[in-house]
Amino acid sequence: MGKVTGFMEFERVEEDYLPPQDRVKNYKEFVIALSDDQAKVQGARCMDCGTPFCNSGCPVNNIIPDFNDLVYRGDWKNAIDVLHSTNNFPEFTGRICPAPCEAACVVNVNGDPVGIKSIEHAIIDRAWAEGWVQPQPPKVKTGKKVAVIGAGPAGMAAAQQLARAGHAVTLFEKNDRVGGLLRYGIPDFKLEKALIDRRTEQLKAEGVTVRTGVLVGEWPEDSKVTNWAKEKVSAEQLKKDFDAVLLTGGAEQSRDLPVPGRELSGIHFAMEFLPQQNKVNAGDKLKDQLRADGKHVIVIGGGDTGSDCVGTSTRHGAKSVTQFEVMPMPPEQENKPLVWPYWPLKLRTSSSHEESEAKGLLKREFAISTKSFIGKNGKLTGLVTAQVEMKDGKLVEVPGTEKEWPADLVLLAMGFVNPVATVLDSFGVDKDARGNARASTEEEGGYATNVPKVFAAGDMRRGQSLVVWAIREGRQAARAVDAFLMGESALPR
Repeated sequence: MGKVTGFMEFERVEEDYLPPQDRVKNYKEFVIALSDDQAKVQGARCMDCGTPFCNSGCPVNNIIPDFNDLVYRGDWKNAIDVLHSTNNFPEFTGRICPAPCEAACVVNVNGDPVGIKSIEHAIIDRAWAEGWVQPQPPKVKTGKKVAVIGAGPAGMAAAQQLARAGHAVTLFEKNDRVGGLLRYGIPDFKLEKALIDRRTEQLKAEGVTVRTGVLVGEWPEDSKVTNWAKEKVSAEQLKKDFDAVLLTGGAEQSRDLPVPGRELSGIHFAMEFLPQQNKVNAGDKLKDQLRADGKHVIVIGGGDTGSDCVGTSTRHGAKSVTQFEVMPMPPEQENKPLVWPYWPLKLRTSSSHEESEAKGLLKREFAISTKSFIGKNGKLTGLVTAQVEMKDGKLVEVPGTEKEWPADLVLLAMGFVNPVATVLDSFGVDKDARGNARASTEEEGGYATNVPKVFAAGDMRRGQSLVVWAIREGRQAARAVDAFLMGESALPR
């Protein structure tokens, strides 16, 4: 695949970024994609591996060596066909996937991996520009009706696959727009929402009925989402009206930090903060938007969501931004002989970190735990931390390391524990020990719950995960639903 000696002749070329001082002025994407010639060189670096570990490193099992080779040879049309054969939405993964395929790349054993993610990005953007991405409505209708609950990447992928199989698919979403966390979790500067709108129009052209602002199941009246939902539909009504129901909601229950002072004003979940800015970017008018202007911001959580909070706070004009991570600082370079081809533990500096550091705002603290929040007149003024260390497999406080930090805004970005139970309880779906929908992924009866004709996939089934895992689960669940309805399925697994 690629050029036989390409991996020895050519260096890895990264996608470029606009300068930090320019990109923090707005919420536009700032990645400068590879040129056709640069993508060709990256494709040339793909080795003729006996076992291409990138395939198994990719959750959707992209046929990576094939599209690398096609790009190297300039056959972009067949490259997008190969890419679309396994991945419904390469423009999403080509922008926000952390690229476990590159960690598994054989060139990565003792060098820099092939730029697989950047090649994927180049292929799909070229395909849209050339008009190669077109709706694929089914030639024959089956007469079967399927309800897909949750219009994130898992639900979108499942709906598309099921519609192409000839089923009448209705995609339900409680939010006012399609996309799930792609829409209201990922900042616009990482993924502009016009990309989601474009795919939504494709789904509609393929026969998917999209219904937004619809609450499925029994929601408590004091729930925040009941204030703006346009309509409600019961689980029983869906089971009556549809031949199959697929639950593809997200793991939306944020992990809390129940320490003294948690009730103070000024402490918010990341998923209260990030969606508001995305709504404003979309033109919505919000009253009392949660903002970081002129504030000392502390982000608790060192992952991607925390990084997104850093980038958004920097754009707001925060006075300072500090990010806490309870685990020790990982090494700057992974131990490749030990971990390859698996996802390595190493220090990762995101574009948001770079922006905040360029403005002199950011501090990153590791091995630190928040003991309490402090405030005055019910309002947050700071917090108290202590350093921690690992002993006998547990994190324990280091004596004498308490420190007080000023803070006007604390954002909790410690991940998500499970889906909101409302939908699962409304359908009577059994849950596993983590509160997720219990459903096996085995081929026979895959993704089926304990409730007849009700299936579950995505974060609602497997827990918090990557967009690429959501797409995989949506595709596989679609095949399972198709087989349930028709006795067999020609959809890819």
